[in-house]
Amino acid sequence: MIGCGSMGGNMALLFAEHGITVSLNDPSEETMDQVLATAKKDGLQDQLQKHSSYKSLCKSLGSPKVFVFSLPHGTVGDSVVDGLHTYLSKGDIIIDASNENWQNTQRRQGKLVPQGVYYIGMGVSGGYQAARRGPSMCPGGEERALDIAMPLLRKVAAKDSQGNPCVAKAGTGGSGHYIKMIHNGIEHGMMSALAEAWQIMNLGLLMNYDDIAAEFDRWNGDGELRSTFLVGIGADICRQKDDQGRHVLSIVEDKVVQDVDGTEGTGIWSQLEAVRLHVPAPSLTTAHFVRLASAFRADRKRVKEAFGGQFPVQEWGEAKGDKGLVLESLRKAVYATFLASFVEGINIIDQADQENRWNVDYSAVIQIWRNGCIIKADYITEMLGKIFSEPHADLDLLHNKRVAQELKKTFPALQEVVLKGVEHNAIVPSLSATLEFLKYSTNTILPTQFYEAQMDYFGKHMFDLKSESAGKPETGKHHFEWKLA
Repeated sequence: MIGCGSMGGNMALLFAEHGITVSLNDPSEETMDQVLATAKKDGLQDQLQKHSSYKSLCKSLGSPKVFVFSLPHGTVGDSVVDGLHTYLSKGDIIIDASNENWQNTQRRQGKLVPQGVYYIGMGVSGGYQAARRGPSMCPGGEERALDIAMPLLRKVAAKDSQGNPCVAKAGTGGSGHYIKMIHNGIEHGMMSALAEAWQIMNLGLLMNYDDIAAEFDRWNGDGELRSTFLVGIGADICRQKDDQGRHVLSIVEDKVVQDVDGTEGTGIWSQLEAVRLHVPAPSLTTAHFVRLASAFRADRKRVKEAFGGQFPVQEWGEAKGDKGLVLESLRKAVYATFLASFVEGINIIDQADQENRWNVDYSAVIQIWRNGCIIKADYITEMLGKIFSEPHADLDLLHNKRVAQELKKTFPALQEVVLKGVEHNAIVPSLSATLEFLKYSTNTILPTQFYEAQMDYFGKHMFDLKSESAGKPETGKHHFEWKLA
């Protein structure tokens, strides 16, 4: 295990707990000692040993040598691969369990081919707690390498309700890290929607934290949001108190900085990929923008001063008599955004798969997402699992009648929540973006008719004629000289 921080250290303990001998390597002796101290408490001290040099580390391993990376994304992985180079032999396997950029993964895979060394890019989800008890894992790489690694990975992966491991061969190349990257993009859309719902309940409906926790429990117990990880931990977060009897949530600042300080790259990369591949993914991208605004809290304070105040969330006074109906609409709106986030994310993966020819196994992807990951949502994954088990399933889920029916039935609730949100200044970026996504995705009469004419007027960008029924994303054949040059 190279990299023994919160994720790597907990994974090392997880492997050890399953009878696997683990050699630790980390630049920090203190970090390794902390892992060993925990191992001793857990009775696993005989399964782990630390090594301060790559030479000593590699001598401790059998053949083939198996390395698991848990490193910061970027150049650190390149430095480690270069440091190991002298000690690598044909057939050795590197499993990069970091949140690495998929392009770095593919570059390293190509670099190690001459040595005959396998490099698997494996997204790991669930956070440091899941790393200890069994995470969701998404490995991608050469088929032979995956075949060798899978028995090891199945031992330690999270298990679904049927006892099946939440790890599977995602595809070739950098597909494992790519899919995990999009998982995190989906996660951002879901987190934003739930946070928006929480603020509506707290500031709009004047519900206290314990009442919100009870409502989240209701959502998580049955229906479309049942057994959804984020909803479940949402109830825990609302309910948790510190040793002074305060709700911990009440003292948490509204400032998400991970995209800005460089500690997390997957959120940024997933948005860039949506734009690069021309995939509409507003539930995800809009969630990212509010995270960015959140990070610059000091700047928001200056803007508030410039405006002479803010646009505060107002009480939804008319909802007092039918709060139950409002909460049910809110639940359906959140579900719509959760499902739309999955749809958007899978559309991005599909386009990347076509571009890179990874042969992504979408049934495997859904199995990976059934437990141990942040986007665990039983109702959604059960539905998508059935869809992708069908031969020749259409990967654009908006074409699927079951998905279309699910989104259609939630549309009135989503519309109601966004409308009331606008009226009462609620901050609803992902909920409203999902509403717009459904409107323009299903509509064959868009305002871009006028947009197209503007572009032809000033740029001679050409257009199609309605009478020709052109539907492909290709430049039109017609130009009108709107004004003589």
